[in-house]
Amino acid sequence: MTMQTVGILGAGKVGTGVARQALKAGYRVLIAASGDPKDISLIISVMAPGAVAVTAEKAMAEADLVVLSVPLHKFRTLNPDALAGKHVVDTMNYWRDTNGDMPELEDAPSSSEMVHAHVPGALVAKSLNHIGYHELELDARDAGTPDRRALAVAADDDDTRALVLEFVDSLGYDAVDAGSLSNGAAFEPGTPIFTGSYTKAGMEAELQAQRDAGDELVLTASIR
Repeated sequence: MTMQTVGILGAGKVGTGVARQALKAGYRVLIAASGDPKDISLIISVMAPGAVAVTAEKAMAEADLVVLSVPLHKFRTLNPDALAGKHVVDTMNYWRDTNGDMPELEDAPSSSEMVHAHVPGALVAKSLNHIGYHELELDARDAGTPDRRALAVAADDDDTRALVLEFVDSLGYDAVDAGSLSNGAAFEPGTPIFTGSYTKAGMEAELQAQRDAGDELVLTASIR
């Protein structure tokens, strides 16, 4: 699949940060917030020049890859029908002070699986959540650069995982295959990967350490 259009749901710091990198990589970028696109058009023109403010419906319909960058507690506002069959990358994290109590997280191995349960027809990957929005541009490097920073990608669908691995690489990072979507718990808030910065070799070693330790270690480290 040749990816040309990235649709970003969320016009905050993470969403616009991803947009800037995607534009540099040559993608067509659409950004949507919860309201009228006119309300964010000025912000987008300043924060991500070249991106286009659109409705959420248009962003999802036209995107080859949909980036979820809204506050996690708003995940139920996502339209399951509009995301059915779409490749989706979840950049969202759970923060109790921001998101409040979310009892549904207790029954989900990872926050992305909770989101996927709401949009079961979507092809969901987890990535871009374990790097600060301010680092997205600062730490980006060309492929082959020594000690290039790595980011992990977890997804159940092989094609989606491959697509997001390619996308992450195009943004300026070595992309590391973390396996199935449940493994996204290994880089949620509170884990060593979330709080650190790794090369590809270091990331692969840490993911293996998490696998060797088992799910109990991952879930204990995660802020739930």
